[in-house]
Amino acid sequence: MPTVYDLSFEQLTDRLVAWGEPAFRAKQVWTQLWKRASTYEQMTDVSPALRERLTAELPLGVEVLQERTADRGATRKALLRLGGEHVIEAVLMGYRDRVTVCVSSQSGCAMGCTFCATGQMGLRNNLTAGEIVAQAAWARREAARLPSTTPQRLTNLVFMGMGEPLANERHVSTALGWLTDRAAFGMGARHVTMSTVGLVPGIEHLAVTHPQVGLAVSLHAASDDLRDQLVPPNRLYPIARLTEAIAAWRARTRRRPSIEWAMIDRVNDTTEQAELLAPIARRLGAHVNLIPLNPTPGYPAVGSSPARIRRFVEVLERRGANVTVRDTRGRRIDAACGQLALSATGS
Repeated sequence: MPTVYDLSFEQLTDRLVAWGEPAFRAKQVWTQLWKRASTYEQMTDVSPALRERLTAELPLGVEVLQERTADRGATRKALLRLGGEHVIEAVLMGYRDRVTVCVSSQSGCAMGCTFCATGQMGLRNNLTAGEIVAQAAWARREAARLPSTTPQRLTNLVFMGMGEPLANERHVSTALGWLTDRAAFGMGARHVTMSTVGLVPGIEHLAVTHPQVGLAVSLHAASDDLRDQLVPPNRLYPIARLTEAIAAWRARTRRRPSIEWAMIDRVNDTTEQAELLAPIARRLGAHVNLIPLNPTPGYPAVGSSPARIRRFVEVLERRGANVTVRDTRGRRIDAACGQLALSATGS
């Protein structure tokens, strides 16, 4: 069943008018759905009968199956059922200066990155644009429940959850349009980041269709032989082709890309890999984010030790690359992409 967030304002208006409601009622419902992320129960200026019919025929499309918290409530991971069918994950992370939601674009993933829990699931479904937006609406509601040490309002959105966003490009692009439309969800495009394993055509399209949206590339290896093993799409779009696309994206958007790098013990945390990565990062003007790997049952390797991470950082900095070791939030609540879904479904 489609979610109400799959409807445009005109489509929602037509539906409500067909039900015998005045046209202005659609504006009331639309504003509360999109601007306030209200549930139907919270729409006290709408009649109980209409709220009941909306719930039955135009559901919000997001149901919380499980929720886990960490970091004194500042990190919240939810297992969500979308459209009554697709089980995915979303993570809400509150910091002192921002609140970020990590949304999914697919249920599962076909990219086959073996160290990733979602990759171990395989692709189950693409999410619709409305199902993607429904996650953002959930996050906007839940941000108000975060600790007072955070802004308690949603400020940033990243496509870093389950799935490869650029493999579901049509629905993701539509969702980006709605999320950044002032008349709809109203999030600034510069506060949205698209993460990809490196699907070159999608990067090229993103630069044209959504030039203010940020780009984060999950590189994980700086040589083709190793990246072929860790990130199978590299066989289609090897590093030279990928970096060419990133450079073109930067030239067009004038924005700095980021390089995501899961630190895997004695696999990609070597001095040799750091020395290969540094000139790539410098040439692209990219910022490198190092993420200690969250272990998953289907991948035998573990995250790099603090000593190996420090050495990797030292090599990058000595060779002029900008680098940050990212905070690994929520390790104890299976906060790595796909872990909660795997533990919940057992597959």
